[in-house]
Amino acid sequence: MGFLCSSSSIFFKFGISIIFLVSFSGYTPSEAYDPLDPTGNITIKWDIITWTGDGYVATVTIYNFQQYRHIQAPGWTLGWSWAKREVIWGMNGGQTTEQGDCSKFKGNIPHCCKKTPSVVDLLPGTPYNQQIANCCRGGVLNSWAQDPATAVSAFQLTVGQAGTTNKTVRVPKNFTLKAPGPGYTCSPGKIVKPTRFIGTDKRRVTQALMTWNVTCTYSQFLAQKTPTCCVSLSSFYNSTIVSCPTCSCGCQNTSQPGNCVDPKGPRIASVIPNPGKNAYIPPLVQCTKHMCPVRIHWHVKVNYKQYWRVKVTISNFNYNMNYSQWNLVVQHPNFDNLTQTFSFNYKPLTPYASINDTGILWGIKFYNDLLMQAGPFGNVQSELLFQKEASAFTFEKGWAFPRRIYFNGDNCVMPPPDSYPWLPNTGSHKSIGSLFAAISLLLTLFLHGNL
Repeated sequence: MGFLCSSSSIFFKFGISIIFLVSFSGYTPSEAYDPLDPTGNITIKWDIITWTGDGYVATVTIYNFQQYRHIQAPGWTLGWSWAKREVIWGMNGGQTTEQGDCSKFKGNIPHCCKKTPSVVDLLPGTPYNQQIANCCRGGVLNSWAQDPATAVSAFQLTVGQAGTTNKTVRVPKNFTLKAPGPGYTCSPGKIVKPTRFIGTDKRRVTQALMTWNVTCTYSQFLAQKTPTCCVSLSSFYNSTIVSCPTCSCGCQNTSQPGNCVDPKGPRIASVIPNPGKNAYIPPLVQCTKHMCPVRIHWHVKVNYKQYWRVKVTISNFNYNMNYSQWNLVVQHPNFDNLTQTFSFNYKPLTPYASINDTGILWGIKFYNDLLMQAGPFGNVQSELLFQKEASAFTFEKGWAFPRRIYFNGDNCVMPPPDSYPWLPNTGSHKSIGSLFAAISLLLTLFLHGNL
């Protein structure tokens, strides 16, 4: 993403947010780079374990190496195009969404005969004889920072009509990954050094007969043309509440009573499956000026002598969506002095080793890890306690507010920097200070009997 330069000190403080807003109108997919997770990707590893009479048995493993972007229900869908006339005889741990035309086969019917199969994960509770390790979670993948153990998914397939040697097998083409919608772009399969497997007793090592990798990277702009969340701000030292910018994710319809979504404005992605290419179903999002499904509110709550305290509230305005395993990424210069979080999990993100200004927050399991749909219970909140750093701490010029916030991996729209709640101006402090000085002088003179 390109950088813009200005002599304004405010712009330098909040330039990232401005660049983000400008980028919506001038974005190209080649600019899909996340500076907070520069090496984050989803890697798909295809390991051929054994040869069969007309093909091979392979284990396909999906690793979510993204620090804070996860895949929630209804889960991932992996697709590709066969290089030759391959078929899938059978599968464990996953299944294709369609069988295709298998009419030319007599006797044993393949699991899938499509040239472009699409595979999904099996659901929890699948019989054990259909499972393999790391399968059967409904396609849900956690982020690597939250829980690496559940950031891996796998399935096994028996491929026929494929060749039975390393020289006759062909790597599939045109890999696609939906999670569950668009947003990921996958590289071509690349043959790599065969994977090595360590036995359960750790005394024997085996290896795959052939291995190829596919790397998929995410772009928020490919996933959805409009933002999915926004940020509002407030503080104890200013009565102003800075709301989300108007039309952050969509615009209200003022011309047609009873219809909140403006048909001419930016379209908010619907959580209901689209019935056709030209059909559009309005989303069930609460009618607000910002029209975002999710709002994050950052409130500077208390100022202590050596600490300061923030309250963070995440509100769900979507009537048709629960956010499971949600997470929040916040960029703020004082995160290197975070002392305590009261009802969220926390982990620092350090994409650059010398800078610790970014943290990931997520819910406590079975307590607030599920952000309910719009309504009285459609919010989660916590408080953060920071220790003051004398060399950097200040409440002036919006320093106490975050520079950037992500919800579930998507960059949220920040208010414009000039609207942030600021401390009272310097002139008022001088007037108050002079008044107290005058009162102190009068009291001193009075006590000494000079009045």
